[in-house]
Amino acid sequence: MRSKTAAALDLPYTTEKRIGVHANVGDILAAAGWPKRNGAVLVVGHQPTLGQVAAQLLAGEPAGWAVKKGALWWFSCRAGEIDLRAVISPDLL
Repeated sequence: MRSKTAAALDLPYTTEKRIGVHANVGDILAAAGWPKRNGAVLVVGHQPTLGQVAAQLLAGEPAGWAVKKGALWWFSCRAGEIDLRAVISPDLL
């Protein structure tokens, strides 16, 4: 299945077949190779799962955080420290 959101980037991408609408936080982080993968990974998804992923990364446990539709959240991990580098609202993209 092709993602309209990812296609809008107009860059080559692949989809991870192991995750989908029933994926949980662990599934998404594993598919993204978090935190050991080198390079950038774009995760496109929906609520409430994306909010749960953000909460897991920043607070250490999944919670019902709101991630605005179309927003971009940029996380990085260096030396075990997780940083939220940017949150960009869809009206600024």
